[in-house]
Amino acid sequence: MVGNTYGFSRILIVDKLKVYLELVKMRLSFLVAFSCGFGYVLGSGGQLIWTHLCWLSLGAFLVSGASITINQIIERDFDKLMSRTKGRPLPTARISVREAMLFAITIAAIGISILMFYTNMLTTLLSILSMVLYSFVYTPLKRVGPIAVFVGAIPGALPPLLGWTAVTGMITYEALIIFGIQFIWQFPHFWAIAWVGDDDYRKAGFKLLPFGGRKDLNTAIQIMVYTLFLIPLGLLPLKFGITGVDSAIVVTICGVLFLSQTFSLMKDGTRRSALRIMFGSIIYLPIVQIAYLLDMV
Repeated sequence: MVGNTYGFSRILIVDKLKVYLELVKMRLSFLVAFSCGFGYVLGSGGQLIWTHLCWLSLGAFLVSGASITINQIIERDFDKLMSRTKGRPLPTARISVREAMLFAITIAAIGISILMFYTNMLTTLLSILSMVLYSFVYTPLKRVGPIAVFVGAIPGALPPLLGWTAVTGMITYEALIIFGIQFIWQFPHFWAIAWVGDDDYRKAGFKLLPFGGRKDLNTAIQIMVYTLFLIPLGLLPLKFGITGVDSAIVVTICGVLFLSQTFSLMKDGTRRSALRIMFGSIIYLPIVQIAYLLDMV
């Protein structure tokens, strides 16, 4: 009897852990932590303090997880309307709103405390700004209009800046360059996702496509223009001596390949072409960041 009770309790704990991991969206929060680490390595010039980097990444991961959880709490009723989100923990009642909020507050407090103790006040304040913009500005704006994508691109681009300020203690032009690359990348990334999931988003009243809000040539051109900007932006780290020639070559090739995908969308306007851009954007950013990092080895 005792063994059965222990086994049942263990199953409950595992199930609850799975729910918490779903709430923080492990892949997305890991990418945030990785981008913070990326900014840290660039800012340090390769002179790493590994414990410092690990604490920074953990703090960023927890704050990101809290932001994503709050986003799901606010959007729980809208998530029920969309096929891609109706299976999330809150719409399926696998966790209560109260418990999810308590979880978000707890990991946010731990994450902010870690950043405050192991980094500096500037990095801590920027992480709080990121959480506020994502959870309480970007989230409600998604039902207002495409301005949400602009606002959402700011917290989306802050992680490498957080890494830079964590090691340098200040915002420099080099920090703004790596922020700018990730900021501009958000637009083709978000709009490709919005194109692919437009029918679902409309059910919840989300308006994420550019002004006009249609899957048409105008939207495809705007995706192309922002993708085009990534090519000269990707060369700025070389221009300002942050990285070297090798990464500039890789970044240029990736930028041209990424740009080429947008021409298909302009030509046929199909969901398949939008999917290619979406997956291309997902591949582009980590390859570019890794190229910059390897250039410092």
